[in-house]
Amino acid sequence: MGLTIAYIIIGIYSTALLLIFFYSLAQLNLLVNYLGNKKINEVAPKYNLLDPKEIPYVTIQLPIYNEEYVMERLLDNISKIEYPKSKLEIQVLDDSTDDTVIETAERIEALKAQGLDIQHIRRTNREGFKAGALKEGLEIAKGDFIAIFDADFLPNSDWLKKTVIFFKDSEIGVVQTRWGHINRNYSTLTKIQAFALDAHFTLEQVGRNAKGHFINFNGTAGIWRKECILDAGNWEGDTLTEDLDLSYRAQLKNWKFKYLEDVETPAELPVVISAARSQQFRWNKGGAENFRKTVWSVLNAKNISFKTKFHGVMHLLNSSMFLCVFIVALLSIPMLYIKNTFGHLGWIFEVTSFFILSTVILFICYWFTYKSIQGSSFDNFVDYIKLFFTFFSVALGFSLHNSVAVLEGHMGKRSEFVRTPKFNISKLGDSWKGNKYLAKKISPNMILEFGLMLYFLFGMYSAIPLNDFGLFPFHFMLFLGFGFVAFKSLTAKA
Repeated sequence: MGLTIAYIIIGIYSTALLLIFFYSLAQLNLLVNYLGNKKINEVAPKYNLLDPKEIPYVTIQLPIYNEEYVMERLLDNISKIEYPKSKLEIQVLDDSTDDTVIETAERIEALKAQGLDIQHIRRTNREGFKAGALKEGLEIAKGDFIAIFDADFLPNSDWLKKTVIFFKDSEIGVVQTRWGHINRNYSTLTKIQAFALDAHFTLEQVGRNAKGHFINFNGTAGIWRKECILDAGNWEGDTLTEDLDLSYRAQLKNWKFKYLEDVETPAELPVVISAARSQQFRWNKGGAENFRKTVWSVLNAKNISFKTKFHGVMHLLNSSMFLCVFIVALLSIPMLYIKNTFGHLGWIFEVTSFFILSTVILFICYWFTYKSIQGSSFDNFVDYIKLFFTFFSVALGFSLHNSVAVLEGHMGKRSEFVRTPKFNISKLGDSWKGNKYLAKKISPNMILEFGLMLYFLFGMYSAIPLNDFGLFPFHFMLFLGFGFVAFKSLTAKA
């Protein structure tokens, strides 16, 4: 390896590490905001729902597409929402192309007979996918406020009473609630997904919202002011995360978002890695697409502070961190050989080892979010340590898959909105096998993931002849992570 190539590798490696470090500093700042917000007893204007004159008209939108396994559960749950029937409308935005259409129609007719104002809305095409369905439903929605639930969400009966009250403040455009997980302990895969989502729904959402930085409506389990949607330009289907897109357009027009950490909306996590793959791909590609679409609007905005711009850019770059992580992982083995070939470059490795701080910062941040939900006992801390390193390893294993999504997003490559299959799984004994919506093909990335598992096995071996074990734990986690993702994909027929 020539010295020039060595310098190029060091430059790319260091740049990726630096971006990860900035991301971790942003997370640390959000932790400070999060902990500070806990001490504030905020008094906000609220509707008095005991006064009939103050009860606002609400439309609940349920965007669905081929949801055989959860439709009955969804409609049964929504029918139990406690709210005056004269002020509530339910729209079932059904883009389904299978036999569920007939069953759904029958259930809706039964609910109508019980006095519910519920409409079964069908489209002739899926133009704009979920965003298109929401937009079409909005055109005929009677409500001033629009609550949205995906098919796997199960809001509690008092959900509207706890959320719509905050729209008394005319500047509030969105109220978003925290996701819960009805099948958190189903498997290692569901545990680490819950772990990552909990961090987003505590540390990030609260940390940003507490200081007036931009947050995002999470696509479901939230409620919009109809005027806000229209003022921000309505739903657009040109990204895979239409929720993030509309959220930023609304906040750039000075609408405020209200995040309610204490209102939990239970939902089902993907239990098969192929379903998790499709969800991760959509979220990460959509994040990159929104960075491409929105970042200059954020940077050029005259109505927001520098700090809000910084957090906005880091938020839009969230998914791009997977690309940085993958670059660091891939170059770590060449870096190991550079270190042991060019002795005069040793100082560079002393400097880059400083970035182990990024992992320490994330470890601290995630602990505070974990204990806020699971508790802070010694046993919980031990469980947290095991879960953190399991999460970290599997996240590394997803880095190739998610990097492909991010690159496609940044390059503007368009792709179809692939929805996440639902399973109606809530307890350990439930089985996902036989679900007809599962992808039958093996992901082509799986072959590369097996290759990367062997690549990092070589990295672990390299530590022995070089007598340099500094990167051994990192390579071990990468070996486990890529092995987990590859083998789970094979056994689940991803």
